[in-house]
Amino acid sequence: MNEILKCIKVSLTYQSEISETQAVKDLSFTIQKGEFVAIIGPSGCGKTTILSLLAGLITPTTGTILLNGEKLINSDNKIGYMFQKDELFPWRTIEKNIYLPLEIKKDKTKKSLEFVKSLIDKYQLTDFIKSYPNEISGGMKQRVALIRTLAGNPEILLLDEPFSALDYQTKLLVCNDVYSIIKQEHKTAILVTHDISEALSMADKIIVLSKRPAQILNVHNYTQDMSLTPLKRRENKNFGSEFEKLW
Repeated sequence: MNEILKCIKVSLTYQSEISETQAVKDLSFTIQKGEFVAIIGPSGCGKTTILSLLAGLITPTTGTILLNGEKLINSDNKIGYMFQKDELFPWRTIEKNIYLPLEIKKDKTKKSLEFVKSLIDKYQLTDFIKSYPNEISGGMKQRVALIRTLAGNPEILLLDEPFSALDYQTKLLVCNDVYSIIKQEHKTAILVTHDISEALSMADKIIVLSKRPAQILNVHNYTQDMSLTPLKRRENKNFGSEFEKLW
């Protein structure tokens, strides 16, 4: 694997007229191409702030973020962001929601249109393209949201607690679904979650953060059978002990 993203002593301080709050302090880590990385930590520790930094939406106060060896100034469509909610536009069909990134980028070329059509066919969305978001299940909405994110063909996917709004059973199934699609498309993914089991069931590597300001307490590498799906990982006899270690 090749290095795709690197943080070097990244810190961020929010400032107002009367105060300043340090959200992230001296964050350094490396992510390899094709890795699925989870970031976990206490509520309010700065997990989503880190995603915003990695997306290029905000600039570090100090430190450097490198994307493919170059300083991240603008993600230039190399990074896709999937939010906590599916954020599908209710007045647009599933098909028009999926094609939205191409409209925004003004990239409706024959090649890009064919690529998105192949994603729709490959991941069994063809029968739903004329439906509206209120006509499909929560789990299916998340699949559509992921395919819409992939439509822009980003190198890295940022996932901000994308399963938190789902009921537990649906969440387990959608985790499997999303994991499978990301691995099949050979994408690098960074998942922010407060759910230790979710992180352990999906990630190759887990970055454990302290309370705010966020600092890295540990980097936990998954050492079991990498071919297992998230559901099968949960059934692994070592899952409980790995959970305790992270806890």
